[in-house]
Amino acid sequence: MRVALFVTCLVDLMRPRIGFATIRLLEAAGCEVAVPDGQTCCGQPAFNSGDRAAAATLAKKAIAEFEGYEYVVAPSGSCADQIRNEYPGLFADDPDWHGRAVALASRVYELTDFLVNVVKIDQLPSDFVGCVTYHDSCTGLRSLGIKSQPRQLLARLPGVTLREMNGAEECCGFGGTFSVKFGEISAAIAERKCDNSRAASADAVVGGDLGCLLNIEGKLRRMGDDTPVLHIAEVLAGDGSEMR
Repeated sequence: MRVALFVTCLVDLMRPRIGFATIRLLEAAGCEVAVPDGQTCCGQPAFNSGDRAAAATLAKKAIAEFEGYEYVVAPSGSCADQIRNEYPGLFADDPDWHGRAVALASRVYELTDFLVNVVKIDQLPSDFVGCVTYHDSCTGLRSLGIKSQPRQLLARLPGVTLREMNGAEECCGFGGTFSVKFGEISAAIAERKCDNSRAASADAVVGGDLGCLLNIEGKLRRMGDDTPVLHIAEVLAGDGSEMR
């Protein structure tokens, strides 16, 4: 199975190890992984800001780069949602690009959804040890139905205990451009999320979207809390060193 990794902007710029962890997981599932080196942004920031022209330009670039692969996997529910659910609408009045967008959309998956429901991975390359609590990102949860998949995978790690926080499905306050436009509201939402995660008394906060994780981590650090904040790929492909 030939799979392309959509790295995402934040992973590329802020925490590349998530991309490498994703590759390890896909290879452990028997996939041949390609990482198109010309890839850039999925266009979500432009789309969310109302700049449909820029979003469409970036969408065409991504479609052309990824449409030749059997599957495309992203370690991000928000980026996967943009390609799966927004690309077709961007080209509703352009039959050629609309058809190409629809064809690609059907083969794009968020990482945990792909591991559970497509390749049905049974062996995870991890001996990660610790008690974790999980944050459900808004877009992955509500647009892609990402809820049980990461929990199923965490349950397969014998050294991991999941301790659910209150309000696990509530927003962390990031919301992309929302956190820029409404900083005070975003900060208050983030504080509530961090209060809930701290009350869970876990060794690490885990999630599936780096934007959320950076927002949570930043707020925790400003609250004087050094609890590790990790992407699900890091846990599923990790060796537990982050906890020591």
